[in-house]
Amino acid sequence: MKAFGKILGLVLLGLLLIIVALGFALSHLFDPNDYKDEIRQIARDKAHIELTLNGDIGWSLFPWLGLELHDASVATLAAPTQPFADLQMLGLSVRVLPLLRKEIQMSDVRVEGLNLRLTRDKDGRGNWEDIGKPAPAAAGTETADNTKPAPATPEAASQPLKLDIDSLTVNNARVEYNDEQSGQQLSAESIQMSTGPIHEATSTPVKLTAFLGTNKPVMRVKTELDGKLRFDRVLKRYQFEDMKLVGEAAGEPLQGKTVNFSASGQLLVDLAANVAEWSSLKISANQLRAIGELKANSLDTTPQVSGGLSIAQLDLAKFLDSVGQPLPAMAPGSLSKFELVTRLSGTPTSVTFDDLKLNVDDSTFTGRIAVEDFAKQALRIQLKGDTFDADRYLPPKSAQANGAAAARQAEVQGSEASALTASGDSPLPEAPTKSGWSTAKIIPVAHLKTLDLNADISFGQLTLSKLPIQNAVLKANSKDGVLTLENLSGGLYKGTFAANGSLDVQPIQPLVKLQTRITHVPVEKILQSQGQKPPVTGLLTLNSNVTASGNSQSALIQSLNGNASFALNNGVLLNANIEQQLCKGISILNRKTLSGAPLAKDTPFKELKGSLVFRNGVASNPDLIVRIPGLSVKGDGDIDLRVLGMDYRIGITLEGDTNPIPDPACQIGKNFVGIELPLLCRGPLELGAKACRLDKDGLGKVAAKAAGNKLSEKLEEKLGDKVSPELKNALKGLFNR
Repeated sequence: MKAFGKILGLVLLGLLLIIVALGFALSHLFDPNDYKDEIRQIARDKAHIELTLNGDIGWSLFPWLGLELHDASVATLAAPTQPFADLQMLGLSVRVLPLLRKEIQMSDVRVEGLNLRLTRDKDGRGNWEDIGKPAPAAAGTETADNTKPAPATPEAASQPLKLDIDSLTVNNARVEYNDEQSGQQLSAESIQMSTGPIHEATSTPVKLTAFLGTNKPVMRVKTELDGKLRFDRVLKRYQFEDMKLVGEAAGEPLQGKTVNFSASGQLLVDLAANVAEWSSLKISANQLRAIGELKANSLDTTPQVSGGLSIAQLDLAKFLDSVGQPLPAMAPGSLSKFELVTRLSGTPTSVTFDDLKLNVDDSTFTGRIAVEDFAKQALRIQLKGDTFDADRYLPPKSAQANGAAAARQAEVQGSEASALTASGDSPLPEAPTKSGWSTAKIIPVAHLKTLDLNADISFGQLTLSKLPIQNAVLKANSKDGVLTLENLSGGLYKGTFAANGSLDVQPIQPLVKLQTRITHVPVEKILQSQGQKPPVTGLLTLNSNVTASGNSQSALIQSLNGNASFALNNGVLLNANIEQQLCKGISILNRKTLSGAPLAKDTPFKELKGSLVFRNGVASNPDLIVRIPGLSVKGDGDIDLRVLGMDYRIGITLEGDTNPIPDPACQIGKNFVGIELPLLCRGPLELGAKACRLDKDGLGKVAAKAAGNKLSEKLEEKLGDKVSPELKNALKGLFNR
């Protein structure tokens, strides 16, 4: 037995030596380069590809099946002269015996100088679509292939190849995509990749660097990816642990700026469950820092994404400028504090931010923001805010607008200096001619035409046009170029304010419709907030319904049409010399001289009301009524909103002395009761009653009427009851004509 065992051992040893010798002989005596044509034909017949071998083939047989290809290219059989891939060198070695057990044990795999070119032609067909397909049959020939592939055995189907690779190295690879339909070009250049040992269900270190580029828009991105890859092909589960992506980007969208970015976390893709997760998510881009987690479901149909996101406080204005997206000019410090925390969900066409908490400068908002359709810009907003100053985010006035405002202000100051002489003898101020309205475009027509908006926002306090609106509510929607303001309302200086209207940008000139309702709001507060010196105080109630067209302040004012009604209660005409004007007129009627010029003072009134009709920027006011103690005031005139000027005719009816008047020349005798003193008011609207002067021409008619009253009184005393009433009235009429 011992001899038999020894003989058997020698036989096996001899067979092994023979196999090794045969392998050595095959690898050294057999040169595969002599069979390149046969190898190409096998590639055509079995793999259905056109393989071109310009370089040498190096190989070894046992115990490693080694292969080295140099200067090779691959094309489809449909376009054999147009390679879609080529490489400088491919080197790999596979253990022979494990292949018999359906196991792949490989040493280092090296790929040098790989170029992969993917092209979609003008008909939308990709050059990769013919890979592995037989060559098209020549015209007039028929091909028949009666061979049928053997069906895979259950064992083969249930036992995939096991991978065992020492490492994979890719150097200087390039992938290029060209779409001739759109002209879009994408590329990944200088690809360098290295891995550790690749085994099933174990972590494999991976490092990848590449330069990414695109021509529409022109962009260049440098990237570096590190992490550990773990996969299980039976469970269809793939993980990228401790993933870290860093890089920098530059290009046209960044306007010459550079963005340094990074992303890290744990990635998981489970194709059996059709889910993917990104946990421990961290993202940075220049000053921006964000953390969160994301999960995607239904990967096999329409992916549904959900998760949470938190953006740390940053200077949003500086960040946007650093990525080439500078904001329009705003007040200094605007958007210097921005912070966001939210739950998010989305699909490939939409995204929703729920449970949103947004801090912007000194304001805090909570609620929901959603983009229901990226392509249609379908934006939905539901927010509640504490305080928000909208004015700080509006662009400043243009140089043109400032110039127009300065010219008008100079004109107003000149008229005011003349009016403040307050003697009552100075001439009426000249009608203003300068417009303070800007001709710069103020409506973003192109953006509004495509905007799909539905907004419902409430504020504890909203500052708009310098007006502090308490408990403000804003509801608006936009569709097909029509922006509708459903409601903007709230408390204003202990009164109320409400407005609604629409902006239609579909016509050549944008069309504006606006309705406003103001109730018991101090008018002086409104004027002061706009930087104007108020000529009057009082509680304003205003209802208006107006329309206008154009894309500038000037055009909108010049096309203003509509109507309004207004009332001011318990007010004061500030620095209004009504008393002086009356004293001047009454002294003339009394034929007395004033003992001294009264000082200017305010004139209180109980009510000031009327209606307005707007025609192309001019407001006609035919029914002005002012109730002043002891006086009844009526007037009619126009307010030219184009230059903010007024031209009024005022009649003041004396109702008798109700307050002591120190100057005897101003005392109202009973003959003057019911007499209407005429005033003319002309000049800048800001002057108010300071632009009013006694109408001396009209005063002559008043004097004649007053004289007639005196004669009638004397006639009454003389005639007594001795004549009939008809005769008395006839005689009085003679004097009152």
